[in-house]
Amino acid sequence: MSGDNGLKIAGIDYETAKRMAASPDAGERSQVAGRTDTRPEILYFLAGDQTALVRREIARNISTPRQADLLLSTDPDEQVRSGLAAKIAALAPELSPDRVGQIEKMTLEILEMLARDQAVTVRRVVAEALQHSKAAPAHLVQQLARDLELQVSGPVLRHSPVLTDEDLLHIIRDRPLDGQLVAIAERAGVSPAVTDAVVRTESERAVAALLANHSAQIREETLDRIVDMAPRHEPWHGPLVRRPTLPPTAAARIAAFVNAQLMKVLADRADLPPETRAAVAEAVANRGTAPGRTDGGIEAVDDAAPPKGRPSERAEALHKAGKLDEDTVSLALTQGDRGFVMAALGLKSGIPLSIIEKIVSGQSPRAVTALCWKAGLSMRFARQVQLRLAQIPPTAVLNAKNGTDYPMTVEELNWQLEFFGIKSGKKGRG
Repeated sequence: MSGDNGLKIAGIDYETAKRMAASPDAGERSQVAGRTDTRPEILYFLAGDQTALVRREIARNISTPRQADLLLSTDPDEQVRSGLAAKIAALAPELSPDRVGQIEKMTLEILEMLARDQAVTVRRVVAEALQHSKAAPAHLVQQLARDLELQVSGPVLRHSPVLTDEDLLHIIRDRPLDGQLVAIAERAGVSPAVTDAVVRTESERAVAALLANHSAQIREETLDRIVDMAPRHEPWHGPLVRRPTLPPTAAARIAAFVNAQLMKVLADRADLPPETRAAVAEAVANRGTAPGRTDGGIEAVDDAAPPKGRPSERAEALHKAGKLDEDTVSLALTQGDRGFVMAALGLKSGIPLSIIEKIVSGQSPRAVTALCWKAGLSMRFARQVQLRLAQIPPTAVLNAKNGTDYPMTVEELNWQLEFFGIKSGKKGRG
């Protein structure tokens, strides 16, 4: 078929290829360097060519022997290394654990060197080539995911199927850059555990991206946490209003603080279940009675204003009418109606307002949680009270056990109340 005797080799004979490789014309050398039918020894010879243009052709050539690729992995020309990175990264699926021959080892060595390259462009090429690969070496993907340059880490954080939830949680715990959190939040089908970890960072951009990612799995408890913080983060309002599924309580609370345009979007959503739409309609109606209305329409609502009247009187009236329920108190909490919430806690728990003031001002997560338990309120709402009323930092807040349960025993809850002179008893009744 071929040999050193001048026979044709797929359109070019060996002697001609040798002559072209030794030509003083860089164009001729470049031409033979880019041919896939050029003999390996000639390609290896050209890997040391003084002209970068020639070495770039060698780097991109799939017929180049791996020994030559290894030489080019440290080439001084960035474009040589970038071209090599694209070619070698494309071979990642062939680097399976059961193939440990010399060529596979050398290929992996080259790929590892390029993934550590000093040039961002080279590392980016590797990352982009591996971002969708299911067979990419896990240690390389994790290394790229932690790269400080977002154009390197972003593609694998956003797309790589090799990264596990455990990998992502470790990366989040290491306090990555804001852009890296955004990339994680944009992954398809983000799991509840990863979603919760992203929300705990309180990154405005990342949480906004998470809410806009309709494939992200967000627990109701995590959504409550987002809604707790949302009044301070306007970029979250639009994505919140457009979330595919919204629990009735969350929807009503969102309607209480978003602007008039978004409130109308929420009220007009025909895809929401009847109970959610009813909760939104009630929240809209409550805002419709707020000070600041001038035309009877949604557009004139004062976003943060609570209803008129003394807080204690309003709470007492609702209590007597049997309408002082958790949704009502939650709405007042979202609107910043502190006096009403304090009065409601007193009426529902039977605890004097002076003691409630002490509990809240003491900022003890356990004591505030016990107060909400005594008032017959859910642990989910107790978390809102800790954050919004008692101003307890998110990192210190007590969270629900198993998603909905109080994390303390009845004895522990009663002990917290006894510290304030409140006798032991059962959970209060609303």
